[in-house]
Amino acid sequence: MSRLTKQEKSWVFYDWANSAYSILITTAIFPLYFKAAANGAGLAGSTSTAYLGYANSFGTLLVSICAPILGTIGDFRGLKKRLFTFFVILGIAFTALLAVVPSSQWLILLICYVITVIGFGGANIFYDAFLVDVTSEERMNKISARGFAMGYIGSTIPFIIGIALILLSQQEILPLSVTVVTQIAFAITAIWWGTFTIPMLKNVQQVYYVERVANPVSTSFKKVLQTLKRIKAYRPLFLFLIAYFFYIDGVHTIITMSTAYGTDLGISSTNLLIILFATQVIAAPFALVYGKLADKFTGKRMLLVGIFIYIIICIYAYFMKTTLDFWILAMLVGSSQGGIQALSRSYFAKLVPKENANEFFGFYNIFYKFASILGPALVGFTAQITGNTNAGVFSLVILFILGGAVLMRVPETTEKIQVNPK
Repeated sequence: MSRLTKQEKSWVFYDWANSAYSILITTAIFPLYFKAAANGAGLAGSTSTAYLGYANSFGTLLVSICAPILGTIGDFRGLKKRLFTFFVILGIAFTALLAVVPSSQWLILLICYVITVIGFGGANIFYDAFLVDVTSEERMNKISARGFAMGYIGSTIPFIIGIALILLSQQEILPLSVTVVTQIAFAITAIWWGTFTIPMLKNVQQVYYVERVANPVSTSFKKVLQTLKRIKAYRPLFLFLIAYFFYIDGVHTIITMSTAYGTDLGISSTNLLIILFATQVIAAPFALVYGKLADKFTGKRMLLVGIFIYIIICIYAYFMKTTLDFWILAMLVGSSQGGIQALSRSYFAKLVPKENANEFFGFYNIFYKFASILGPALVGFTAQITGNTNAGVFSLVILFILGGAVLMRVPETTEKIQVNPK
């Protein structure tokens, strides 16, 4: 970190900051807390699960639909930082509210959660786009990978604290109820997210922009429509987005449904949390390795390596039977998930025109979010018709093959697309 500039360090630390939300609120603690609260209020388990799914879908869909317009508005001088700040404050404030809303108010909890999803997703549109402002093209692979590595490391600290509080409460070592310590974990998440966002707010500024116009919102709608009409002129970029849609869908599906696989194997929830923690730890150094190798062998080649490893993971998953098998699978996932995500971000950043980075990262965000739809459906359908969860995981190999095939067709170029191609 000592070799990074102040702007690069500040940008990287936002990955450290917001990863606490990803693991504690999105993945580990809030879903369990919400289900307990809803079930305590008399809702059936299937109903509470459905409501949580609807909440995730609504928040994600809203951010995805608005992403290109928000991004285009953010391209105007001085607006990127303001929009980033707005969404960050929104996400942090409503994460903090989760800590004070009574557990009996499951509907208010769900509404607050939806707003945190919007805040988190909205801020990431501009955070990713700030990569072009904080570093040079030659350092993008390194800085993007460093961000993901710091995110994995940073997320483990509040995760350990939160899980420790809950376990100590369950064992009656800590004289506080599980509800109270869970609310404390939510507060820790908000404080962590807010504290480590300060360097980003203080030191990172918008360097590349287009000049402000009288009606930025209506102009942004027109610009997005013009971009869509000129898709052929952006062939390398949109070919990459298509490839990204397929392979990142497979990556996300394996991450988000990992506990379901483990549960079907009979692995206890405690062991699953331990494995999840170990995966986060191993992902950090491997994200850095991918960044360094990308500088030597190109980002595209290392993305293809990551896709190949995920194909192996899908094949191995078909034969998975024991807890040891699940550990091996988790370590393979940890070896590539950070690298493939980090290099996707930096590879895309190298293709886009810097002064229009927000608009194009808006499209990137759409493909990122909508890539959470096909994979789970494919796994569910395959598992249902075969009666075998392992077969469901194996079916994801289709997404990685498609993603790799399209990625290979992306021209080997680092030239920027033109802002106003003829």
